[in-house]
Amino acid sequence: MADATALSPAARTDGAFGQETRVIDFIALLKPRVASLVAFTGFVGLWLADSPLHPFLAATAVLAIALGAGGAGAVNMWYEVDIDARMERTRNRPIPAGRMSRSTALGYGVVTCAAAVFILALATNYVAAFLLAVAELFYIFVYTIWLKRRTPQNIVVGGVAGALPPLIGWAAATGGVDLFPALLFALIFMWTPPHFWALSLYKAGDYARAGVPMLPVVAGPDETRRQIVLYAAALIPFALAPWALGFAGAIYGVGAALLGSAFFAFAFALRRRASVSLAKATFAYSILYLFLMFALLVFDHAWNR
Repeated sequence: MADATALSPAARTDGAFGQETRVIDFIALLKPRVASLVAFTGFVGLWLADSPLHPFLAATAVLAIALGAGGAGAVNMWYEVDIDARMERTRNRPIPAGRMSRSTALGYGVVTCAAAVFILALATNYVAAFLLAVAELFYIFVYTIWLKRRTPQNIVVGGVAGALPPLIGWAAATGGVDLFPALLFALIFMWTPPHFWALSLYKAGDYARAGVPMLPVVAGPDETRRQIVLYAAALIPFALAPWALGFAGAIYGVGAALLGSAFFAFAFALRRRASVSLAKATFAYSILYLFLMFALLVFDHAWNR
């Protein structure tokens, strides 16, 4: 799988640790920025369910969702060490940089994934734990192992894993799923392609060197920018659906329309003018967009209680 010539000695070894493994490296394996956003969307799903779950159990559920995302991220780094070693953005990660062995990262990731599911089952219920396991397995086996190296649609299908946390949070609070969290799943699912394609536009050289068939590498930057515009436009009705169907109030509805229009404006500007700075700005705004959309849901729900 991995080209050993591209890896440092510690990344090639099967020993327990690299030469300078630190606590911060174990934290880095969990992809904390990604895990924190995943945990936040899971928390919002739990919050919106209005279930009388004890605050300690609710906090434990959110922690388990974060750990599940982090553990899957660690397994992802174990499998993609050859890709990470070739990309400027990722070559200083613990394994390709030689600070941790692959076997350590794999064991750490698998144990973290299993512990997250077990903790969620104990703290809440088996439905939530099952959905968390599905998210972990989908990210590892469907996205990381099957799709990423094979198709430019990797991030479209792979987005299922990142879109599940609101459903997991809702299930943790209620023991089941409903239309409202399903709408939030759809929102994240539609958000994922333009978010990652904006990143891949200004990191296309990295992906090309690593042999990853991201859309700009396979179809070119023009087609990628066109797809970002289409998805940004399609995202608006998905974002407005919770308000249109009566699950959220006017505060959310107005905010979602404004935030979605701004996302489309970024995408449209990027379509008209090829610019690294615009691609970076679109990517940065996409992260802010998702955070603010879910923060709006929390605020709107609290206001209308």
